[in-house]
Amino acid sequence: MATISAKLVKELRDKTNAGMMDCKKALVENDGDTAKAVEWLRQKGITSAGKKASRVAAEGIVESYIHTGGRIGVIVEVNCETDFVARREDFQSLAKNIAMQIAACPNVEVIKIDDIEPEVVKKEKEIEMGREDLANKPENIREKIVEGRVQKRLGEMCLLSQPYIRDQSITVEELITQQVAKIGENIQVRRFTRFVLGEGIEKEEVSFADEVAAQTGLK
Repeated sequence: MATISAKLVKELRDKTNAGMMDCKKALVENDGDTAKAVEWLRQKGITSAGKKASRVAAEGIVESYIHTGGRIGVIVEVNCETDFVARREDFQSLAKNIAMQIAACPNVEVIKIDDIEPEVVKKEKEIEMGREDLANKPENIREKIVEGRVQKRLGEMCLLSQPYIRDQSITVEELITQQVAKIGENIQVRRFTRFVLGEGIEKEEVSFADEVAAQTGLK
């Protein structure tokens, strides 16, 4: 398998205006062949989706999802370019599926990696650099391992990086890209809020033995 460098990914991005992750995947799928990667992106409609990404998306829908039992709830705003598309069943279904995705991913905190504060990235690097299993590694090897671990951790925090719950072979970002190609408009997840019943409330911990004793008057 060919080594896919950051420079090669950037060159493909400049040619196609597709996302960085899409470009990397295209190159991996085509063993580093740029021409074949361009064709791969075109076949999937990703290049046209990339061109639409800069267009203003101010319409859309605020969708909600309440998980069975009412203990987890999500509100998400998904934007498109026109009210016509916002009323389409496939767009509304996409928004609902995104809300369900957020409910299913407790580690998700932001939409994309660029949304993560630099302080958080710095802290994650410090934590990984201090791991005992890296103590005896050469400096250059340790830095590569730390970078890989940090990127994995940051990916776990990002909605767009998650494997789509209904089709694990694609990410949420790829799901949205497919819909952009299908619908013909820019689609963006703007913001979301995830509610967990009782989250942040300090609960009094009572042992079973103490509870029984209190009820029977033995304490």
